[in-house]
Amino acid sequence: MLCIRSTTLDPAFNLATEEFLLRHREEDCFYLYINRPSIIVGRHQNSVAEINEAYVRAEGIDVIRRMSGGGAVFHDPGNLNFTFIRQAADKSVDFRKYTRPILDVLNEMGVDARFEGRNDLTIGGKKFSGNAQCHYNGRILQHGTLLFSSNLPDLSKALKVNPLKYRDKAVKSVRSRVTNISEHLADPIGLEEFEDRIIAHVMALYTDSRLYTLSDADRKTIAQLVKEKYGTWEWNFGSSPRYNFQKGIRTSGGHVELNLEVKNGVIEKARIFGDFFNMRELAELEELLTGLAHEKGEIQQRLKEVALGDYMANVSPDEFLDGLF
Repeated sequence: MLCIRSTTLDPAFNLATEEFLLRHREEDCFYLYINRPSIIVGRHQNSVAEINEAYVRAEGIDVIRRMSGGGAVFHDPGNLNFTFIRQAADKSVDFRKYTRPILDVLNEMGVDARFEGRNDLTIGGKKFSGNAQCHYNGRILQHGTLLFSSNLPDLSKALKVNPLKYRDKAVKSVRSRVTNISEHLADPIGLEEFEDRIIAHVMALYTDSRLYTLSDADRKTIAQLVKEKYGTWEWNFGSSPRYNFQKGIRTSGGHVELNLEVKNGVIEKARIFGDFFNMRELAELEELLTGLAHEKGEIQQRLKEVALGDYMANVSPDEFLDGLF
């Protein structure tokens, strides 16, 4: 396993590095990086809907879309990000395996950190890590945040609270839901030492691991990926969809937002956003909806022909159908 520590705070470069390692390196990889203040949105999210645009613009905060599903997260120099990239035996969505090393490190430091919910790590019921996955050509990428000494008030200001997730709660309630690891350490250490401990633990766990520094050729390929993708408005925002129908729903697989443009009772365009996880491209599902009458019976019949779980893990056809009306 290649163990890599980033030397830049550039979020576009760091996310492009993840894609480079997933798609262009055959070895298993473990990657640690820290970003300057930025919002990292999930692969299928509507970026504008996830951010406090005025605050983000005023503070010069980067907004970058990542490869994986899940929700938007705030990064700053007090947040450490970790990424495992390995061969995957299957495409099941299970976050426990690659969060276990993080929990082990924290438990050894006397912190009662736990895995909770769908993909979170918590201390005392407060979240300090959210995790996401994506798959490519038989390989899995799982990455997560680690709030160590992050500016939590900035986090609350930068992210727009989705009422489906925080029903009838003010923005300040988000602050109470998260915590920094540093607040729970009996023997205080800095983020760099915490990073050292994680690297040492991973290298002891994976005995074939070695430290690796990105080569000039690696960096050149990554920089090109930033230029063509992660540094572009097209990837990070895209054109805002125009629609006549919009509905957000809370499902067992996460939040789903459905946008439809309907003309003469027929769906001309469908867009799907959310913080769910998927194995297949949502564009395929959107295409399957296009041309159907905006009518339950017809859409329900089409859904019987679709393995919906491949597009939205743990979202049932009934839940999805409810979101369309």
